[in-house]
Amino acid sequence: MTNGKRYWAPIKSRFGNFAAWVDDEGILLRFSLRAKGAEKVDRDAELNEKKLAGVQKQVTEYDNGKRREFDFERAAEGPEFHQQVWEALMEIPFGETTSYGAIAKRVGAPGAARAVGAANGANPIALIVPCHRVIGSDGSLTGYGGGLPLKRALLEHEARVVGKPFDLFA
Repeated sequence: MTNGKRYWAPIKSRFGNFAAWVDDEGILLRFSLRAKGAEKVDRDAELNEKKLAGVQKQVTEYDNGKRREFDFERAAEGPEFHQQVWEALMEIPFGETTSYGAIAKRVGAPGAARAVGAANGANPIALIVPCHRVIGSDGSLTGYGGGLPLKRALLEHEARVVGKPFDLFA
């Protein structure tokens, strides 16, 4: 995390209660799919809903089908390989899915699907960096930090917004 002042707040969504953290400049540091225990994630961060109002606004727009891409400057910390995977996740179009193997190829590490899965699971800016759009190569829903019901709900929501039937193989 950054050295300056940090803020956090619960983020309300039709999909559940989340939490987010930003630095003094409003750069998004973390987005958690669980608000419970959020105050313990970064004990130096100050609870400040005003500082997170922009995050709340964009999540509400996403919930309402008015936003397909989030517009945040992000500063997620992690190893270089994880950073590459997280950037590749940002390229998955709204309403579409891809596989761990496809992401591995995209980052130049074919055969590293499991490492991609680990990086996906370590994504500190869930939802915003759309790790929910990655599924198994057989089209199955696979692990998700927020649980598979949330993953399915997010994918169904995005399919509905783009006017496509919900199909994991698409």
